[in-house]
Formats: sequence, structure tokens, C-alpha cells
Amino acid sequence: MPTHGSLTKAGKVRGQTPKIEGKKRVSPISKLRNKINFVKRFEKRRQPGQKKPERMGRRR
Repeated sequence: MPTHGSLTKAGKVRGQTPKIEGKKRVSPISKLRNKINFVKRFEKRRQPGQKKPERMGRRR
């Protein structure tokens, strides 16, 4: 059975492609983000959203 391409050409395109460095992370890694959210929600008992009880009643 014939092959779909010669083995001498294998990896030709990948070898010619220039190496690009990865980008730096801007947001914290997901495990750390989950830990921060846990602390905010369950240990500090903060309410989610913009209408927080401690901010209600300040507008005049």
C-alpha cells in the first residue's frame, strides 16, 4: 500500500515555523482564584453582586 507522503518530508512545516514565546498570565491561576473566592464567600460571608448590604442607605 502506498503512503500518503514520504517520510523525508515529515515535520517540514513545523521545523520552518518560528518559535514564539508564551504570554505571561494576567489573571491568577484558577486554583488560587477559587481559594480567594472561597475565602470571600464562606469565611468573610460577603454577598455577591453590586447591591451589598453595607453599601445600602449611603445615597442621599
